[in-house]
This record gives sequence, C-alpha cells and structure tokens, in this order.
Amino acid sequence: MLLSIENLTVRYGPETALNIDQPIHIEEGERIGIIGSNGAGKTTLVKSILGLVPYQGTIQTALTRDQIAVHMQFNEYADSMPVKYIMEAILETKISKNKKLQELIEYFEFGECLKKRYTKLSGGQKQRFTIILVMMQEAPLTFYDEVTSGLDFETRQKLMEKLTNWYRNKNASLCIVSHYYDELENLVDKLLILDKGKVIAYGKTEELFRRYCGRAVIILDNTPENETLVNDYKRLAAPAHLIALSCDNESDERELTSRLLTHNKNYKRSSRDIEILSINAKKMLSMKSEGINYDK
Repeated sequence: MLLSIENLTVRYGPETALNIDQPIHIEEGERIGIIGSNGAGKTTLVKSILGLVPYQGTIQTALTRDQIAVHMQFNEYADSMPVKYIMEAILETKISKNKKLQELIEYFEFGECLKKRYTKLSGGQKQRFTIILVMMQEAPLTFYDEVTSGLDFETRQKLMEKLTNWYRNKNASLCIVSHYYDELENLVDKLLILDKGKVIAYGKTEELFRRYCGRAVIILDNTPENETLVNDYKRLAAPAHLIALSCDNESDERELTSRLLTHNKNYKRSSRDIEILSINAKKMLSMKSEGINYDK
C-alpha cells in the first residue's frame, strides 16, 4: 500500500473543508480520479497529503516526500529568462545531456517553446511545461490537480490523450483531480467522489457504475417526444438536458435500443459515464440520509 487515509478532517476557521470518515487506500499502479464540484475538497485533500495544510486524522505512507510528485492547479515561474533555463535550473540538468528530458520535450511537442518566457506561453504550453517537470521525477505516486483547467476543449482532449498514452504501460500510481468527467473515462480505474468535503463513494469505476447505474446507461436528449417514448424505462438522475436510462441486463438494453432505432433516435450507450455515475451516487446518499428508499 502506497498511502492510507483515515478519519481526516481539515478546518479553515469554523468551516470544515474536508471530513473523510472512511478509509482511503491507494495501491501501487492504481489510477484514481478525484472528482466533485467546486468546493468539494479535492485540492484540500491533495494539500493535506502533501502536508501543506494542518489536519486532524491519519495519513500514512512509506513514501518519502521526494517520491510524491504533484502538479498543482496554479503555477508561476520567473519571467526574466527563457523557460529552457528555468527548466534546467529546477531539474538541475542540461537538456542537451539528458535523454529522458529530451524525450519528454519531444513527446509534448515543447521544443519550439524553450526560447519563450513563461508569460508568453499559452495556457496549454504552460501546462505542458509543468507536466514535463513533474514527469521527470518518475515518482511512484503523482497528483495532477486540474491539469486541464482553463483550456479549450480541443487542447484538453489532446493533453489528456498525451497523459493517457504516456502512463499506459507504466506502474506509477496517479491521482487525477478534475471536474471534467469525460476526460477521466479512459485514464482512471478508480474514483473518489467528493461533495462538500465528504466522501460520496470510493472504489473501482466499473463496480461503482454497476452499483449506481446498472449494467449500462442509454443517454439521449431530453425532449417531450423522447420523454413519452421512454417513460416506461428505469430513469436515472442526469443533467437537465439529458435523459439517462438504466439497463440492468442485456435483454433490457436490446429492447430499449430497438425501440430507439425504430423511431430513428440518436443515443449514446455507456458503461463508464462518470458524470451520470457521480450524480446518482450523490442522489443515493442524499435519499438515504432522508430515509428514502432509492431504486435506480
């Protein structure tokens, strides 16, 4: 086990920012998505693990501080020189003499940026610069905090594809903090869902999906015509513009999709949709706290 968290509480004055009352264990090679809306406690959790904020509870790890790498959401560097020299100063190596650094610069297509000053870099270039610094550590455990924050959709997609491909055959453990659910679907195998500083759910993505959504989910636009067409199927909580339907078995799915195809309806089928999973996990916990029986 790389890291263990138990009974963790973080307070900022009278406010409780984080209250984790169930054990959280991170194992070697795991890829964990830490998700939740703004103010859910995601960044506070990372800062607690790094010892950057005071906390109550237990955080245990066999790793030393330099074996945990982190990409924080906001990073600033000196602007008095090209980023090439900032990179070499931080990493204490010369690019011309370090094959691994050369590989990362080429992989992230950063070569043309080396002569620029940091403030002249685009948002995506700034993120790639910091990612290169983080990856050079080859840490057993790495945190990426909102690594695509502020980037346009296309840049986000390209950057997450780069990260996914780079780590695909590596045994490093990753914790990816994000509120962009779609970009995590191909990268993480576990989820930690936070809301208002509390754990909504923690576990393997596939197991959580089955628990809260079923075998598969069929998603289509929320229109009056579609409402009428599928009103006899199991409805899941979903964003207001969508209808999400639960299929507990292959027979249910075949029957539903056949109906949609007969009526020439566009739909999406998913067994990993993290946004739908998160919404329904949160709904289940809320209903249980109110003593209401939840039936997806």
